[in-house]
Amino acid sequence: MFDPSAPHIIILVIVVLLLFGSTRLPGAAQALGKSMHIFKRSVKGLDEDKSAETVVPPPPAQLTAPPADQSQQAQIDALQRQLNDLQRQPAPGDAQQGNSSASAGQHDTRSY
Repeated sequence: MFDPSAPHIIILVIVVLLLFGSTRLPGAAQALGKSMHIFKRSVKGLDEDKSAETVVPPPPAQLTAPPADQSQQAQIDALQRQLNDLQRQPAPGDAQQGNSSASAGQHDTRSY
């Protein structure tokens, strides 16, 4: 039906050059070649996956923490107490929000 003779190929090359330009054509050809290579590799990999057996890796072993000595445990306890104290304190923004609602008619002059 379509016989690609020399004049047809020349016209096709001229149209492609006009559409893409001579500067973009090598990059487009390189991208097309890379994508074809990736596609072929993935298709070949799918065929190999079907023939190979599925191997299930063993579950990873649970990591256990080494026993902490007294000084480390004391530091951990002190940090935990500090964290609890900080969580109990109201945030600085919470106290300012209460004050700003009392002075609804005043403009905020703080700069950010």
